[in-house]
Amino acid sequence: MMKKYLFLLSCFFVSILTNAQQFDTNKLDLYFSSLEKANKFMGTVAVSKNEKIIYSRSIGYSNYENNTRSNANTKYRIGSISKTFTAVLIMKAVEEKKLDLAQHIDKFFPSLTNASAITIGHLLSHRSGVHDFTDDENYTNWCYTPKSEMEMMAFIEKGGSDFQPDTKSEYSNSNYVLLTYILEKTYKTSYATLLKKCITDPFSLKNTYFGGSINTSNNEAKSYTFENNWIAAKETDTSIPLGAGGIVSNPLDLIKFSDAIFSGKILKDESLALMENIQDGHGLGLFKQPFYDKQGFGHRGGIDKYTAVFSYFPSDHISFALTSNGSNYNNNEVAVTVLNTIFGKPFEIPEFSTYQINAEELAKYNGVYASAQIPIKITITNDGKNLTAQADGQASMQLECTAENIFKFDKAGIVLEFKPGENVMILKQGGGQYIFNKEK
Repeated sequence: MMKKYLFLLSCFFVSILTNAQQFDTNKLDLYFSSLEKANKFMGTVAVSKNEKIIYSRSIGYSNYENNTRSNANTKYRIGSISKTFTAVLIMKAVEEKKLDLAQHIDKFFPSLTNASAITIGHLLSHRSGVHDFTDDENYTNWCYTPKSEMEMMAFIEKGGSDFQPDTKSEYSNSNYVLLTYILEKTYKTSYATLLKKCITDPFSLKNTYFGGSINTSNNEAKSYTFENNWIAAKETDTSIPLGAGGIVSNPLDLIKFSDAIFSGKILKDESLALMENIQDGHGLGLFKQPFYDKQGFGHRGGIDKYTAVFSYFPSDHISFALTSNGSNYNNNEVAVTVLNTIFGKPFEIPEFSTYQINAEELAKYNGVYASAQIPIKITITNDGKNLTAQADGQASMQLECTAENIFKFDKAGIVLEFKPGENVMILKQGGGQYIFNKEK
């Protein structure tokens, strides 16, 4: 359920590594303390090896307005990691012979475009062609209020098909909403009940369940954006993402779930093998997540201002999970730093500096900038206190001044360097540099 910045040029994980060395938890603690002190990140991380917890840390607030700090049992919306839970439920139904990956879905959704050609397997692997309703222009106009199955099906059916089934893979949240309805129709009970009966109760995932309105008194974290301070975000109603993004959990439960999946405690070996079979980048509720020479499997998630990721590395029997309810930084860097620590790679503890600048000085950066290197224009404006950048068709980004003529947007790893006398702006990200000229 996550939207991406157009600027984001790097992958979630890089692809090189050496043998695991000693886990430097002290340095990792200093890293998280640095992020917390600079208001860069709020959330929880946990790591297990051989099904034993070897690291856990929580920083920031679950309820900033009431000064309630997060802890190891704080619960977060995990967005699209919900899809892994849904895929496991479908595979259990296949093992019980209640469903078949090759069966077509017209029995469940006779009026859906191409339903007679779409299989349950196509939905699981994002090969159905069913349009993703979250891509609709007006999605954010209706996603905060409850929707019935009839209403959701109307949105999905209206979106139609983006390509013929099984001709390619393209990520679509609609697939897993449809799988949620298939599970409910097959078992004649709610998705929340199935989740509890088949996964959370048997494996003692006490902090994992299908979410509702955020309940801070139950140690559920609100999500936040940072604009000089942490500001609470609106809540997507969970009747909309369902099994595509409606689950609440935390890293301690997620690594327990991960360990159970990959140790064969939940599914048969052949079912797990099907989930791990990656075609055109997609498995069945799983993605490959390479880190240097290590091969992991897992999933990412994002909904509202929550982000999450879990990974399992079979060669080392390591599970890793991270959940965040607020970030003013690139969460990719946070995840990579934890993995660097796990596998004995070096990393730096960031230093965050600010540079005072007045309204008159900010004004000299205003304008529309275009580049011959990439086909986007970026508009720079200010409100007298802060500089804001907005690329065509993208959300605006409040920039942080860190030195004279230097501004950052840490969330996407972006640095903007201005040369006012030359009407030039240089965008730096992911090792690349892109020259923009101010339009006259």
